[in-house]
Amino acid sequence: MSTDEQGPVRVGVLSLHNSKETKAILNAVEDLGHEPVWLRRENMTVSIGDSEVTVDPDVDVVANRLLLSTTSEPAELLGLATTFNRIRPMLNEPGAVLTAIHKFATASTLADWNIRVPDAFLALSNDRLNSGRDRFGDVGVYKTAIGTHGGGTWKVDLTEPVNPRVGNRQAFLQDLVERDESRHRDLRVYIVDDRIVGAMYRYAPEGDWRTNVALGGDVADAGDDLPESAAETALYTAEVMGLDYAGVDLIEGDDGWFVLEVNPTAGFKGLYEATGTSPAPHVAKLAIERAGGGVEQERVESLSATLDDSTPSCKPRITPPEQEDLPVIGYIEDVIVSGTSGSKQVKAKSDTGATRTSIDTGLAADIGAGPIKSMTRVKSGSVKSGKARPVVDLVIGIGGTQHTVTASVEDRGHMDYPLLLGRDVLEHYRVDVRRRADDDERSGGELLEE
Repeated sequence: MSTDEQGPVRVGVLSLHNSKETKAILNAVEDLGHEPVWLRRENMTVSIGDSEVTVDPDVDVVANRLLLSTTSEPAELLGLATTFNRIRPMLNEPGAVLTAIHKFATASTLADWNIRVPDAFLALSNDRLNSGRDRFGDVGVYKTAIGTHGGGTWKVDLTEPVNPRVGNRQAFLQDLVERDESRHRDLRVYIVDDRIVGAMYRYAPEGDWRTNVALGGDVADAGDDLPESAAETALYTAEVMGLDYAGVDLIEGDDGWFVLEVNPTAGFKGLYEATGTSPAPHVAKLAIERAGGGVEQERVESLSATLDDSTPSCKPRITPPEQEDLPVIGYIEDVIVSGTSGSKQVKAKSDTGATRTSIDTGLAADIGAGPIKSMTRVKSGSVKSGKARPVVDLVIGIGGTQHTVTASVEDRGHMDYPLLLGRDVLEHYRVDVRRRADDDERSGGELLEE
């Protein structure tokens, strides 16, 4: 319980999604004897009257868990976070989060504070970007400035030209830092309130070089042998970035540690799997104390041994169903598909029976999707066993919204559509099977009768 006389602190978690991390923080707040409030679309209002700003539901402090890197509306969400930051104390303030989600802005900030980052190069024109790519040798890293879960990151052959944009995302080149390891690995250090609450090594899955847990990477506890130089670099990074909690990703080169990225909304699952420690109670403790409340550290340590991501009691009821708010996509849809060397507008078929999006080999080559560095076993709705296919990263634009996906590659030359949209894209839409972007073509250019 709170150690002061003000009673329980009302901790608001600003999160418009249903992530395990959001749920775990809210549950930790309640388990620590305080009042969690889930700030969502269904229950949140801000009112200005007679120059006084009020929020409903009212809270004493806000933990910012907005996922700016996955939304098509980052400016709107930044404005929302800034609104709350003007009237309540906030963990992970919007300015710091904005810098962190932009990978080149992060690298520039850290380099300015003498924190080692891989050499990188950003240019807005095609000619300028490609004229500078020789400095990275034959192989380098190509990244979209904003991306998540390993999406928008390619290991590329720099003897071939690349594009300064992937879809509507700016892209840049970065030096590939590798040591002679049997499996590519990096280090994630999770920091809350200038303290390391856990660290893990992340290993790339077979056939890939990206270590993200969301892509199938393995994890191992790094707490017992965390190098002091890596720990100091991670702590200094979080301080320079101005973040209250963050996952700091580092990689070891031949001459020391480099910071790759800083994630203000890092996942808890991999860290908990590797270390048996959940950051959620530590985040909850910081929020409570930021509002003037108090908690017992022993209770925090006890709760950290469990990752409670069950649905919190404070989740507002949703009526009507959330699905009604989803945009509509047609059975056949015009989309823009982008890779490292270009973009094309094509017609894509929606297939709710497919788990993963798939792309024709010829189209993948045309846009520079890849290079192919891994294989996956792909199942369709009609084939139980599935078969192994290569996979590549690509960006799909639908009505101004960008989706970064890892798609399987197959010969679709005998099929009508070079791109098939799977549930990795369709989960964000309602599919209207009556709507087809190729109606004119099917009717010989004449309107179909209704």
